[in-house]
Amino acid sequence: MPLARASKVMVVVLGALVIALVVVAYLYQRDIQQARARIASGSEIVHTPCGPIEYAVAGEGVPALVVHGAGGGFDQGLDFAGPLARRGFRIIAMSRFGYLRTPLPAEAGPAAQADAHACLLDALRVPRVAVVGISAGALSAQQFAIRHARRTTALVLVVPAAYRPPNAAAPVYAVSPTMEFVRDTVLRFDFLFWAWMRLAPDSVTRVVLGTDPALVASASAEDQANVTMVREHILPLSPRRAGLLHEARIIASLDRYPLERISAPTLAISAQDDGYGTYEAARYAVAQIPRARFIGYPSGGHLLVGHSQEAMDEIVRFLNEPGRQGVESLKP
Repeated sequence: MPLARASKVMVVVLGALVIALVVVAYLYQRDIQQARARIASGSEIVHTPCGPIEYAVAGEGVPALVVHGAGGGFDQGLDFAGPLARRGFRIIAMSRFGYLRTPLPAEAGPAAQADAHACLLDALRVPRVAVVGISAGALSAQQFAIRHARRTTALVLVVPAAYRPPNAAAPVYAVSPTMEFVRDTVLRFDFLFWAWMRLAPDSVTRVVLGTDPALVASASAEDQANVTMVREHILPLSPRRAGLLHEARIIASLDRYPLERISAPTLAISAQDDGYGTYEAARYAVAQIPRARFIGYPSGGHLLVGHSQEAMDEIVRFLNEPGRQGVESLKP
């Protein structure tokens, strides 16, 4: 190839590369700015003896404390509990330690987090409440029911991260060491996670959301939209990073809680093919808690795809049973 022609090809290639980089930068900045704007409103900070806590309230009626999972914040709690807010419940959704505008204190284990839930309720003047723990939020939800039993009218554990006995069956599918490295590395940076989500959304669904992408592909449009929302709403990642990294260390070595001390009526829900293995954890918890019931689905993954509406109906029925209404008082 003549030198002049080679130079022209190089210029074209470099020009195309520059244009591609500009487009990627534009798309990333657009998406991350939208994500930051989404979490910039709708919540408040309350200063408590347990430190500052970010929270949001939605709906009117019976109070329910919604405890979000890993990668969440008050926004994830509201996303999950929207149907509850529309069906006669007043949702109190906080950002747990290290998530969004709630700082990570020196002592931030599930027991300390449970006490912070109580501090939040004190500040809002809510004496008793139903507690809904989602995924990793189930750890402090269980601790709240143990440490603040008189304040817990009911306990709901949805695909709960919890202690699994040594003989429990392994998760349905295993994440390879390579993908574990990718997950643990990418989840430290907004741009890397954004790029992974845009280039390989099915991989993110499997590795991060614990749900089989093939199941999502054959699901209803509503379920597909919900999976997309959960995946997209992990952004912005940077203000959730401290909580995520702290949580990963806790989940890596879970202790058994004294579940037999939980006196509140309890409902646990999971799916057999949950990529995080919560099915066995939920079954074990229900076997230890005196007044507990288990609902298990054969499929659905960590997001209960195909059963999310059914599961929400079960939660509403459970919380509406007599004696499970807390005293509603959110204003001084």
